[in-house]
Amino acid sequence: MASPNARRRQRSTRVAVAVGLLVASGLLVAATVPTGSFAAVLAAATVAVLLGAAALRIVHSELMTSRRLAQADRSAQAKEYAALASARADENAEFVTSMTERLADRDADLTERRKEVTDLEEAVALAQTNVVELTRRADAETKRADAAVAERDDLRKRLAAAEERAAEAIVRLAELEQELDVVRAELVAWESTHVDMRKHA
Repeated sequence: MASPNARRRQRSTRVAVAVGLLVASGLLVAATVPTGSFAAVLAAATVAVLLGAAALRIVHSELMTSRRLAQADRSAQAKEYAALASARADENAEFVTSMTERLADRDADLTERRKEVTDLEEAVALAQTNVVELTRRADAETKRADAAVAERDDLRKRLAAAEERAAEAIVRLAELEQELDVVRAELVAWESTHVDMRKHA
């Protein structure tokens, strides 16, 4: 296909030739009129008409060529636009497919995240329940330990009191044993005195 500049130069040349033919025909008629010869004027007019027809034919041919070239350009542009539109449609379809896949992936990721959050919330709720139960048990054990400590302290006090009473009882027992020994000694002395008195009587 010829370049647009080459077509313009060719078109300019043809139009210049057509204009030249019309000018030549006008000059020919103008040159023959002063001669006063009817035959010369008629011949010049005939040649002028023929030159005008040739110029008209050249201009008509140029016009048709220009229309065909313009039509070919429009057709080529239409094909290019159609190809461009098709490429854009393909790109748009690819973009839509890509975005749809990305959205689907994002939705799947969000669903998975929501499930993870739900699982974590359930785990936290279970852990909180376990903490409450363990706290309740720890409180119960603390109360039991406090009660055991209080009972131990009470038992220690009672043991100390019992030990003190036992010590007092031991001391009292020792005193009673001493008194008993004294009473026995007195009894033995009395019995021996009583036996002597019987012997003397």
